[in-house]
Amino acid sequence: MPLFRMLLTRSVWPVLIACALGLLPALATAQPGGSPAALTKVTLQLQWVTQSQFAGYYAAMAQGFYRDEGLEVAIKVGAVEIVPQQVVASGGADFGIAWLPKVLASREQGAPLVNIAQVLQRSGTLEIAWKDSGITTPADWRGKRVGTWGYGQEPELFAAMRKVGIDPNDPKQVTIVQQPFDMALFLNRQVDAAQAMIYNEYAQVLEAVNPKTGNLYRPEELNVIDFNEVGTAMLQDGVFVREDWLATPQHQDTALRFLRASFKGWIFCRDNFDACVDIVLQHGPTLGKGHMTWMLNEINALIWPSPLGLGLMDPKALAQTVQVAQQYQIIKRPPDAGIYRTDLAQQAIEDLRRQGLETQGLGFTKRPVRITKGGE
Repeated sequence: MPLFRMLLTRSVWPVLIACALGLLPALATAQPGGSPAALTKVTLQLQWVTQSQFAGYYAAMAQGFYRDEGLEVAIKVGAVEIVPQQVVASGGADFGIAWLPKVLASREQGAPLVNIAQVLQRSGTLEIAWKDSGITTPADWRGKRVGTWGYGQEPELFAAMRKVGIDPNDPKQVTIVQQPFDMALFLNRQVDAAQAMIYNEYAQVLEAVNPKTGNLYRPEELNVIDFNEVGTAMLQDGVFVREDWLATPQHQDTALRFLRASFKGWIFCRDNFDACVDIVLQHGPTLGKGHMTWMLNEINALIWPSPLGLGLMDPKALAQTVQVAQQYQIIKRPPDAGIYRTDLAQQAIEDLRRQGLETQGLGFTKRPVRITKGGE
């Protein structure tokens, strides 16, 4: 239909008025006559494979929260060789998920990345040891074989060593072992301590059978060092975009809608736990229902409570992350003020509160989860 004839059609005027008033997201799912309107296509790059670590984004997709915001979101899974910062910086994705230290380093190296939402409020990194090892504090790592994955995931561990006078670069003081992304070395006692995420590898140990007893390992058989308690924890899993992409009002609006829907997804996973696990399972994670259930429980605990509000940066946690990042030369100097912004997350929170949603989770408590063999 020619443009001038379309403008004479009464049914198009509500859409034009909505555009002028900035209300298009609310009308994006339908047009007169019931036909769907064009959705804004965006891509989210994860930093790892499909699992409950990213449940809120899958829930936002499955529950139609993105579509309600006028968005069609494609989720790209990660892998060892995929660096989300590079993908976003090169235009391969609009949004990315990554640990904050890695975004700090990428920005210092020239990639114009900016954190727009800090979803995880606490670190999920642990260093675990067998109870009979006698390792209960970082000082006990001296003279031991201590595992770490590397790939930029060792600073919390190394900073904890430095705090107690252990030089991680001195093999006479400690033996650092390159650990694969599983717990085989630990289960075979080839390391005295091993790195583990509370929502993943820690559970993998508990899901394994103790050959001496024929039963699953129990938490009582392990000693756990939590870097949040040690004071060297660094912020993880934040949402970031390219600063130049965000410079236009259109993309700022897209980012706001993305955050609003994503936050709604995480709230859904907090308040509808079992349904959220099922959503993750529908997307084909590598491990089973038992493991995904454990993971969501622990991920929820790293998000909630969020006293400042879901997705808002905690200045104290940021300062600690920066301090550790500088200490281990992840960055050479403090980041500039443009490394993060909170206005979009704050607006998303206010919008959700007006919808009657609770965005702090102050009453959140973890639920009991049954460990299953192999995470089945």
